[in-house]
Amino acid sequence: MQNVVEFTPSKSGRYNWHTMFFVATFHVLAVAALFNLSWPNLLAAFICWWVASSWGVGIAYHRLLTHRGFTTSTWLTRLLATFATLGVQSGPITWVTTHRIHHAFTETDKDPHSPRNGTYWSHIGWIFRGTAQGHSEAVMQRYSPDLMRDPYLVFLNKYYYLTAVAVGGVLFTIGGWSMVLVAIFLRTVVSWHFTWLVNSATHLWGSRRFDTRDDSRNNALVAAVTFGEGWNNNHHA
Repeated sequence: MQNVVEFTPSKSGRYNWHTMFFVATFHVLAVAALFNLSWPNLLAAFICWWVASSWGVGIAYHRLLTHRGFTTSTWLTRLLATFATLGVQSGPITWVTTHRIHHAFTETDKDPHSPRNGTYWSHIGWIFRGTAQGHSEAVMQRYSPDLMRDPYLVFLNKYYYLTAVAVGGVLFTIGGWSMVLVAIFLRTVVSWHFTWLVNSATHLWGSRRFDTRDDSRNNALVAAVTFGEGWNNNHHA
C-alpha cells in the first residue's frame, strides 16, 4: 500500500518570511511602475502577460500539466512550462502539486487555499503560511510523479525565477528600468491578483451551472482577466 504523505496547507503552518519579503518587494516596485507608464512599456507588459498567463499558467500549468487536458510533444511541453515561469507563480511541479491537492480536498482543511478559511486566506494568505508554495520532495512525488520524471521540469521547478531575470535583462536593454518596472513588476503583481481571484472570488461570487460538492462558481469578470479560468464551476464539475 502506498503511504499517504501529509503536508501543511493551513494557518497552523510556519510563516514563509522569504515569500512575504519577495511579494512585498514586488508590490512596492509595482507602485513605482505606475509613475513610469508609457505605451512601449505597456505593450511590453501586455506581451509578457499574454505569454506568461495565457500560454504559460493557463495552458501549460493548468490544462496540460495539472489536468492533462491535452497531450503534446515533450519539447512543446517544456517550452510552455518555461513560458509559465515568467508569471513568477512558483515552478511547474510546485504549482501542479498545489492545484492537484486543491482538487483532491476542495474546501476542506487540506485544501491549500480553501475559501472557507476566509477570503484573505484563499486570495493571498495561503502563500504566506504553510507549505503550499514549498512542497517537500515526498509530497511532489506523491501528487506529481509524472512531472518528477522529467529532469527539465525538475530543474525548472528549482530555478523558475531565472526566466523573469533573463526577460528583465532583455527589457532593460530595450527600454531601461522603466520598462522593467512596468513589464516585470507591475505586470507580475497584477497577474498574481488575477490568478488569486480564481481561488477566492470564484468560490464566493458568481453563478452555479452545476451542482458540485463545493462552492465553485462561474464569474465572468474573473474569466475575462484570466483567459477563461473564471468559469470555475464548470471546471470543478
